[in-house]
Amino acid sequence: MTTLLVIGSDPARIPGYDPAPVLAALERGRDGYRAAGIEATEVLVGPDGELPRITAAPTARGGGPRTPPECLELFERVVNLVHRHAPGSVIAFGTSPVDGAEAALRAPADA
Repeated sequence: MTTLLVIGSDPARIPGYDPAPVLAALERGRDGYRAAGIEATEVLVGPDGELPRITAAPTARGGGPRTPPECLELFERVVNLVHRHAPGSVIAFGTSPVDGAEAALRAPADA
């Protein structure tokens, strides 16, 4: 079974933002991981940039922290944290909360 650490933006921690649609999409994404036989651990990062220690591999993450442009520094911190704590990880990027399984499956295992 593939083990995956999923890192994304926490929509519930974005001031003035309705998190319901993203939370629903995250649940559909979890369904996709299960259907693909992927054991996924999810870490959602808030706009405060508090990041947990990351040790899982491979890693996939969605687009949330890299958009909008004012979140670019947070995105860089997340990628560098993965690289520092799990240097052998394969990093794959999804485009939405529902396509993480596809991103993980297309990432080369020997990268």
